[in-house]
Amino acid sequence: MGEGSVSEALINPVAAKPTPLARLRAWLKQEVDAQTLRWRLWTPVAFGGGCAAYFALRVEPPLWPLLVAGGAAFALRLTARRAGLSRRWTLPILLAAYFALGLCAAKARTLVVAAPVAPAMTEPTTIEGWVVDVDSPGENGHRVVIAPVRIRGLAPEATPVRLRATVKGEPPPPGAPIRLFAVLNPPPAPASPGAYDFARNAFFQGMGGVAFALLPTRPAQLEEPPWRLRLAMRINAARYALAQRIVERLGQRTGGVAAAMVTSHETWISRADLDVMRDSGLAHILSVSGLHMAIVGGFVFFAVRLGVAAWPWLALRAPGKKIAAAAGLAAVGAYLVVSGAPAPAERAAITASIAFLAILLDRQAVTMHGLAVAAFVVLLIQPEAVMTPGFQMSFAATAALIALVEAWPKRTREISAPLPIVAMQRFATWITAAVAASLVAGMATGPFAMQHFNRTAMYGLIANLGTSPVADFVLMPALALGAALEPLGLGGPFLAVAGWGVDTMLAIGEWTAGLPGAVKSVSSAPDFVLPIAFVGVLFMCLWTGRLRWAGLPMAAAVLIWPRPPAPDLWIGEGGTNAAYRVDRQAVIVRPGVRTYAVDLWSRRRGLSPIERPSDWICARFSCAPPTADAAPVALWWGRRTPDATQLEKLCRSAPVIALRAEAPGLPPACRDRLVLDGVDLAKGGAVELWRDRSAPGWRAVWTADVRDDRPWTRTVGDPVSGSDG
Repeated sequence: MGEGSVSEALINPVAAKPTPLARLRAWLKQEVDAQTLRWRLWTPVAFGGGCAAYFALRVEPPLWPLLVAGGAAFALRLTARRAGLSRRWTLPILLAAYFALGLCAAKARTLVVAAPVAPAMTEPTTIEGWVVDVDSPGENGHRVVIAPVRIRGLAPEATPVRLRATVKGEPPPPGAPIRLFAVLNPPPAPASPGAYDFARNAFFQGMGGVAFALLPTRPAQLEEPPWRLRLAMRINAARYALAQRIVERLGQRTGGVAAAMVTSHETWISRADLDVMRDSGLAHILSVSGLHMAIVGGFVFFAVRLGVAAWPWLALRAPGKKIAAAAGLAAVGAYLVVSGAPAPAERAAITASIAFLAILLDRQAVTMHGLAVAAFVVLLIQPEAVMTPGFQMSFAATAALIALVEAWPKRTREISAPLPIVAMQRFATWITAAVAASLVAGMATGPFAMQHFNRTAMYGLIANLGTSPVADFVLMPALALGAALEPLGLGGPFLAVAGWGVDTMLAIGEWTAGLPGAVKSVSSAPDFVLPIAFVGVLFMCLWTGRLRWAGLPMAAAVLIWPRPPAPDLWIGEGGTNAAYRVDRQAVIVRPGVRTYAVDLWSRRRGLSPIERPSDWICARFSCAPPTADAAPVALWWGRRTPDATQLEKLCRSAPVIALRAEAPGLPPACRDRLVLDGVDLAKGGAVELWRDRSAPGWRAVWTADVRDDRPWTRTVGDPVSGSDG
């Protein structure tokens, strides 16, 4: 064999140049092999998917098929594992088992929290009960949470466990026995088809109705409540008293923001300041959530660890890191109680507690696996959280930040570098990390903010970068110390420092909110698009390797998905208000009435709300355009049925007539009109209408069409009278 033959045998030209398909297969295999320790991260995703699938069902499923499906999935998983099947078989079976477990958990949660729901009453009634807590104010006044004892016209077994009541004047403090003369209704349905379902949220909070007081509250004589209710009222009374003292120390504007950050009471925050915080992208600071828990728990952790290290005798005899973790865990628990344990705070406390428990168990505190455990625990306790914006945004942001930490390059240690150079390098690194963290968190939460809130703060990155040093290192630590010492009368100096931080934050928020184009409105995409974006965000965070960028188009689905045409007309629940579209504007028939519902509908459809023209013909119970060509709707919001003359005038003024009252008969002028009366609106709720361009007529989508038949949807029946007997 010659020398050339030896070379040809050692170097095969065909083998040295694999085909593009072979290289692609090898790269994909390398990407998949790198996920060996990451597959288990997808189990809470599958569990959450099962929870979400339960809430997406059209009808309420029975429990036994879900239990059978879950048991079968786990049995199949165990069989596959014992049979020694490869991961390509066991992993899908495992994910299917957790998906079925999510369905079962959501169904079980629904059965556990089921409680009476108040019916719609035709007359005002008297409500006697205990004030459990002071809630955030609504558009018509202060609101309180009541544990009703007696409701005139309702049997004890039909009395809701909790009510949210809007009261006149200042809200009564927690623990007060009160009597209300009020209008009582079930929790409101969505403001428009497909909008956020407040009744579902109220169902899982045990809130069985809403009341609107017609007269000032009066004291009531009630028997002593159960011990759990007494304990809750005492805690809430202490929280409310602390919030009042903070407001007295700092003033209503500054103290109102500070009180909201400590106790979750937003009673003293003005609408203008709320708008500033939202338009600047700083509204998340007001809600007690992951940021607050991380700052408070982290501050206590590092303070205690520094204290232990500064005491040599203790440092040599006790594990300082574990002592600090135990102190941080206690601080998180105390903050959860002081904040009133709202749902976002509970989720944040669970996440922070798992991080501190990891330290106590000699595990790494902040990891993707720890976040997966936290998500699984939260969904196991509150499966309904998967449908809330707070859960979606908080866990998406946290997963993105942990993925950023995993991908962040390790800093090389300087050797004999001058102190000024080291300081400049550290400062540049901190600025870069802060910008990257804000950018990544904003991109991760962007799809949810656009879909749920229909607004994007264009300068949110600037506002958060400006307030982050103040909030992280000055405001929250000083506020935590001031709140802890204020019951002893020693919190004044710390609260003063916190007040300076609040004023600085508000000033930054006002400046960014006042910049040109500070807020961009985005209409909501179809409902199925947000889950696509959620999976895309999670894939980019949980997958390691370059293949993670395949999730980017999915993560951007909310931004790039085509929007359907906006409705030509919207009529609110009960026919009390309406709006119609003119180009990209929503013309409101009754400005100032049910403004929240109108604003919510117009934002979801990407419309700017404006008031109706001044030439409309309006009376005490009706409002109609001057001509039938001027606007598509005329409105009658009186409870009394209009007479034939009034109804004929309404039908001559617009092609669509919305009546709050029932219309048993229609005059000849209404024959070619679409008349929706109280019966239609009671059955369907709010409605969106599109004008049929191909033929005369309207296409309607009712709220009831998309709510389906679930335990939290309102059952339409005969209204209950509020009178005795």
